[in-house]
Amino acid sequence: MLNLLAAAAMTMSTIIIPPGGDPGDTPPPDHITIDVVTVNGSGCPAGTAAVAVSPDNKAFTVTYSDYLAQVGVGARPTDFRKNCQLNLRVNVPQGFTYGIAQTDHRGFGHLERGASGVQRANYYFQGMSQTERKTHTWRGPLSDDWQATDEVEVAAIVYHPCGERRNFNINTELRVSAGSSDPKTTTSFMSMDSTDGAINTTYHFAWKRCT
Repeated sequence: MLNLLAAAAMTMSTIIIPPGGDPGDTPPPDHITIDVVTVNGSGCPAGTAAVAVSPDNKAFTVTYSDYLAQVGVGARPTDFRKNCQLNLRVNVPQGFTYGIAQTDHRGFGHLERGASGVQRANYYFQGMSQTERKTHTWRGPLSDDWQATDEVEVAAIVYHPCGERRNFNINTELRVSAGSSDPKTTTSFMSMDSTDGAINTTYHFAWKRCT
């Protein structure tokens, strides 16, 4: 169990900006910048999240050290649910706007027989309606990497309003339930992590030109 918990010690989430959006659209020719305004939540308390922007300003990585939801031996009553909200300011060249086309979540989970784990995520621009919360569920027995992908149809992508300044919010949540497993003798957990420390959550941006 200690080895399994050690495997969940570090969590990373990355935003990348590949070609995307409507057919024929490409990312802006100039580099963008991403300012992380706030990082809040039980899965990313103060001092446990570090942010690094890639040299080309097309991606950034948030590394967590305490994003772990668990139940059972060694877990506190409130540990069954962890969440994190990122509030971002994405600065794009004039004449372009962006939206989220696809989100890839990756992690590591250890669920005893009878236990279950849930990963949820949604995102929205400040002052606008939130997107539908996507939910993925796993049931024990499980002790392996997990992955979940949320895709948005091109016609349904919500784009940042052209000419306005609205921060972008990303909400993620992990939740674990003991179910019929015995929390007095076992531990089940879910982490936004992978055994080899690879990238965990990738947000794919779609681009459009402002008219």
